[in-house]
Amino acid sequence: MRKPLLHALWANPVWLLWVPPAFWAGNLVLGRALGPVFPPVSLAVGRWVVALVALAPFVWLQAWQERALIARHWRLIAACGAFGIAGYNALGYLALQTVPAASVAFLNSTLPLMVPLAALVLGVERITWKALAGIAISFAGVSWIVARGDLASLLALRLGGGELLVLLAVFNYAVYSVLLRRKPAAMSPLVFLAATMAAGLLVLMPFWVFELARGARIPTDLASVGAVVYIGLFASLFAFILWNRCVAALGATVTGVSFHLVALFTALLAFLVLHEPVRGFHVVGIALILLGFLVTTLRVGERPLPAPGPSRP
Repeated sequence: MRKPLLHALWANPVWLLWVPPAFWAGNLVLGRALGPVFPPVSLAVGRWVVALVALAPFVWLQAWQERALIARHWRLIAACGAFGIAGYNALGYLALQTVPAASVAFLNSTLPLMVPLAALVLGVERITWKALAGIAISFAGVSWIVARGDLASLLALRLGGGELLVLLAVFNYAVYSVLLRRKPAAMSPLVFLAATMAAGLLVLMPFWVFELARGARIPTDLASVGAVVYIGLFASLFAFILWNRCVAALGATVTGVSFHLVALFTALLAFLVLHEPVRGFHVVGIALILLGFLVTTLRVGERPLPAPGPSRP
């Protein structure tokens, strides 16, 4: 009974969309906690080394068999590694050192807006009116939480250097999510993921060497090591496996909307772990996030927007 259920979830993973955001919420909390003591590029390198070492024993033989495919599609693999593995994570950890939590939550939630636009421009998939409506509703919920129920405080937000880094990081992940749709069908998803991890680590190497040369120190206490292991296994390996599968099966636009759930799970973690109170604006915002998520993922009444192209008389 369990195997058919797992096969059904994998075939149509709409009910798995919440899992990567839950893992990434934990990564966000840990990233903020480690910000003062853990160099950002070193943290990005550490998480992907853990993820790749955990994945390698299961894919190395298949990767050798698919080496010709890997060589043929090295440009796509390199791009996914640069944008999704290296760029998004290193820039995100760097921004977390200086950007206020409210700004991070708000700017990260622009991902579902960037993904369909990138997908439309690159010609990967078309946007439905229903998806746009769901994106708008969820984004309104995130904005309401960030504003703490006060629109004046939202309008008072200002973008500085750190905030621009967050936007650049989100743009990197939007491009990665769109590029995933171009993964060759003949290549194993886990082999593709391992190859992009390796490519991302190669991109990070010169920046890591530069960070260490400037005197950065990597903490080795049990709490820091445990946090890196969690981020490497759950927020990196498992989250990316599920995210990639959701993009492949559901599309970048629908999957991208689930990124709004990161704000929801972060609020829940803050309540459970940090004992922060839940207020009325939290309830309203979370309700809007879930409503937008459901509007986008329930496959009824979908009507795609016209594809871009020359106008017809």
